[in-house]
Amino acid sequence: MTISSNVFLIAAFGIYLLFMMAIGMYFYGKNSTTNEYFLGGRKLGSWVTSMSAQASDMSGWLLMGLPGAAYLSGISSGWIAVGLGIGTYLNWLFVAKPLRQYTRVAGDAITLPQFFKNRFRDDSGLISVVSALFILIFFLFYTASGFVSAAKLFASVFGLPYLVALAIGAVVVVSYTFAGGFFAVCWTDFFQGMLMFFCVLAVPTMAIGAHGGLDAFLAKVNEFNPNFLNFMVDGATNTPLTGFGILSLMAWGLGYFGQPHILVRFMGISSPAAIKKSRRIATVWVILSLSAAVAIGISGRMYLGDVLLQGGAQETVYITMVTRLFPIFVAGIFLSAILAAIMSTADSQLLVTASAITEDFYHSKLRPNANEKELMWVSRICVMAVALIAVLIATNPNNTILGLVSYAWGGFGATFGPLVLCSLFWKRANKYGAFAGIVVGGVVDLVWAQLSGGIFELYEIVPGFIAGLLAIVIVSLLTPAPSADIAQEFDSYRACED
Repeated sequence: MTISSNVFLIAAFGIYLLFMMAIGMYFYGKNSTTNEYFLGGRKLGSWVTSMSAQASDMSGWLLMGLPGAAYLSGISSGWIAVGLGIGTYLNWLFVAKPLRQYTRVAGDAITLPQFFKNRFRDDSGLISVVSALFILIFFLFYTASGFVSAAKLFASVFGLPYLVALAIGAVVVVSYTFAGGFFAVCWTDFFQGMLMFFCVLAVPTMAIGAHGGLDAFLAKVNEFNPNFLNFMVDGATNTPLTGFGILSLMAWGLGYFGQPHILVRFMGISSPAAIKKSRRIATVWVILSLSAAVAIGISGRMYLGDVLLQGGAQETVYITMVTRLFPIFVAGIFLSAILAAIMSTADSQLLVTASAITEDFYHSKLRPNANEKELMWVSRICVMAVALIAVLIATNPNNTILGLVSYAWGGFGATFGPLVLCSLFWKRANKYGAFAGIVVGGVVDLVWAQLSGGIFELYEIVPGFIAGLLAIVIVSLLTPAPSADIAQEFDSYRACED
């Protein structure tokens, strides 16, 4: 790439990054309490809530991991998109409004572990501490996936050494998260979500146009490999997908019920009445974006050939196509969409992890009398500390984005998904069942992920989710029923729902 090309790319990246950091600085002085820093004082509108939730959901894997999978295997990788689309809708339909209502009723909880503690009257605080521990474990890997995406982006575009590129991406994300908190994260996510949506649709449209239109493109794909457009056959190996294989891909949708960085958006919306509009916006965004991401991979295989088959290079298919399809400055804007995807997820994860450590461990166990100023600074220090550990995990250039995301996504879904649903819809659930569900779901997921072969090829979220749900139900039924005040609070929350 020529020096002049690099100048145009740097200019495009620079404008984008300065805009994001300006948002962070704008909100720096607007956070005087941890409620505002972590939850924005529950003042988010429909558009910001929906776009922020979906942008923080997708991460760099939308423009790198999923297109890379489709580049290798064709449309069969779209089963992930099907599962995620269904999961997104069901999460907004069944969880968003109840969670927003119940967290207000249950002591105005501002974090997921704090909600569990208040919901089940866990005076020992053990549930919130264990929840915070699992959040820390899984978000380290999830945040690391974002940093790997940033490193691959800067290394591919500018030819930077991997570790240098990694450091640049981490500094940018940490800067505005440290400064602006939840409002900054949500507003940057709003703009980033809009940019991601436009770019993910434009790239396959341009690539298909370059082949002479949709009919000519489909004919070329069919000539290349008829199985590339067959949902039931892996286009990479030309072998039919097994039932376990399809179930594993669709099971990604189960993960939505337990993702803290998405659920916190539901908690922060200004009014329950705004959720219906948010649900429609989010559903349209995710269906079109995921479909386009799969189309990027397939059209990229036709446009680029087999040049990205070696060494995990398939995850750079979007980057390679953008630099070939668009003028250099426009390409810089489109490449900024990858940064948008990375930053919109990593910032949310850093903030949720910091909130869990600050509120559910430091404030709850170490310094119950700490004032707001002290908690704010502890929160910001946590953001930096968690980012540093995630960077260390990401220093291995052989990490794949989709692999890291899959590990963390499954972990959260199995650990928290069953308990979120039982907390909201089953009055009989108690603190013993809640604790059992978190531990059993999380441990089964972690252990299953380390196994391979036979039924162990099943995505770990499935056995983890089932085990966690069974643990909640069985232990709750074998132990005393919740107290009268817990039952009354549950009835009060359900009355708000009605």
